[in-house]
Amino acid sequence: MHLYLLSSRVSFSPPVFWHASSSATLPFPAPATAKPLPPPSSRPAKSLKLEAAIPPSNSKCALECPHFQSCSGCTHELDLDRPSVVDEAAEFFSKLGVSDFTFDSSRLWEWRCRAKLAVRGSSATPLIGLYEEGTHNVVDIPHCKAHHPRINAAVELLRKGITALRILPYDEDQGTGDLRYVQMAVTTHNTSLPVSDRYKNGKVQVSLVWNTRNETSPSSEKLTALAQFLWRNGGPKSNENIIHSVWANFQTSSNNIIFGNRWRHLLGETDLWEHVGGIDVSLAPSSFGQANTRAFDSLLWKLQKYVPRRSSVADLYAGAGVIGLSVAASRKCRSVKCVEVNKESKLSFEKTVERLPKSLDGSISWHQADTSAEPLSWLMGSEVVIVDPPRKGLDAPLVDALKTISFRNLKPMPSTDGSQVKEEKRPWVLRARESSVYVRSSTTSDGPLVLPQTLIYISCGWESFKEDCKALLSTNKWRLEHAHGFNFFPGTQRQHRGSGCLPEGQSS
Repeated sequence: MHLYLLSSRVSFSPPVFWHASSSATLPFPAPATAKPLPPPSSRPAKSLKLEAAIPPSNSKCALECPHFQSCSGCTHELDLDRPSVVDEAAEFFSKLGVSDFTFDSSRLWEWRCRAKLAVRGSSATPLIGLYEEGTHNVVDIPHCKAHHPRINAAVELLRKGITALRILPYDEDQGTGDLRYVQMAVTTHNTSLPVSDRYKNGKVQVSLVWNTRNETSPSSEKLTALAQFLWRNGGPKSNENIIHSVWANFQTSSNNIIFGNRWRHLLGETDLWEHVGGIDVSLAPSSFGQANTRAFDSLLWKLQKYVPRRSSVADLYAGAGVIGLSVAASRKCRSVKCVEVNKESKLSFEKTVERLPKSLDGSISWHQADTSAEPLSWLMGSEVVIVDPPRKGLDAPLVDALKTISFRNLKPMPSTDGSQVKEEKRPWVLRARESSVYVRSSTTSDGPLVLPQTLIYISCGWESFKEDCKALLSTNKWRLEHAHGFNFFPGTQRQHRGSGCLPEGQSS
C-alpha cells in the first residue's frame, strides 16, 4: 500500500506526500510503481537528493513587521523561507527511506488571504487585531506583513467606520458593545484582469460578528449603517473598490467561539469564488477556507500527480470538498466521495460542483458524517484515500481501520450511498444519507469490497502526523514513499500537512 504526506501548516509549513505499500506504512503520497522499502539497516542515513531539493536558507528573508513581539501571530522574524522544522522533517523522512523530500517556500509576505480579528477598545480608538500571547488583550495590527494588503486596507476602512458611526467594540468583561470580531476573506479570482494582476487586486469579503441574537435587535440600525459605510467607501462605486461583500454573523455567547449559527448577507455579491487546483471554488463565510491560497494551490497540483487517472477516491475531513473535487476534475475519477462533519460546508460543495467541467464522467458525492463513527464504511469502495485532519491528527478509529484493513478480515458491508440494503439501521449511516449530496453520471462507484491502494495524508500538525505515521508503519502494511512540504504559515510555528498510504493485499 502507498502512503503520501503533504505538510502545510508548521512553523516552517512543510507539506509531505507519502506512498505506502503492502510492506510498510506512512502518510504521504507515492507513485503507482513504488517498491517496498529496504530494511532499516540498508537505508542511507542521509540523502543527497533531499539536500539538493531544499535550497539553503536566505538570511535576507526577514519578517520586518512593526507588530512583531507584541502580536501573537508570528513567532520568528528570520529565515521565513526555511524554518528550523524543515531540517527536522528532512531527517525524519530520510530515516524512513524517503530521499526526495522537497520544500516549497511559497510567498513569504502578504500571503494571508483570510483573517479573523478581534475588535476591542473604544469607538474613538478601536483595537482590531489578535490577542496578546496568554491574554485576552487585543493587539492592534494595522500594518501586518502577513496579511494580504487588501485586508489591511479593509481593516483601516472598518476602523474609520467604527469611529465615524460611534460603534461600540465588544467588552468581554461586561458582555456589552456591538462589534465582537471581523472576518476578512480575500478573493483573487477575477477573470476580467490579466492573471498577473489578480492577486494584488483582490477583493475582501467582510463578515461582522455582531453582539445580538438576530437582525431585529435594537442595534441593527448601527449594523446596517456600518455595512453601508464600508460599501459606500470601499465598494465598486468608490475610489478604493476593495470590498467584495458585507455579511453579518450574530453571536451572544460568552464563550470563545467566534461565530454564532445565524448569518445574513447584507451587501455585495453573495458568492465568493476562488480558483485553486484547476477549479473554481465557492466559499461561504461560514465554511472553512485556507488562509494561504497560493500555497494551497501548489499543494493541490502536487497532490493530483499521485492519484491514478480513473480511480475511485474517498476525501475524508473534506470540508467543502475542494481537494476531492479538484482531483475529480484533473484525474477524471470514476468516483469521489467527500466526507465532512460540518454541515455548513454543504452549500459551498453544491455551488462548486455546478462549475465543474460538464464533460466530467464520474460519480461525486458529499456526506455530512463523522469518519470516526464507522470508518470502514468510507474506506471501502475507494482505491485512493485522502485525509486532511485537524491539528490533532486522525481519529483513533480511523487509524485502527487503516492499520487492520485487509481482504481477509472484511465482511460484505452495504454501500454508504444507499444503493444496497433497504433496511439500514445504523444511525450514523442513516444521518449521512439524509444530508448527502449526489452528482450522478453513467459511471457507478466501485463495490464495497474494493480497498484503498494509496493513502495521501495532508497534515497540519507535525507532531500528530509523526504519531499517526509511526502507527501506520508499525503494521508493515504501509510504506512511506514521498514527502513534500509547503510553507503555509511563514513566520509562525504552526505545523503543516502530509499525505499517502495503502492497505494490505493492495500492493502496487
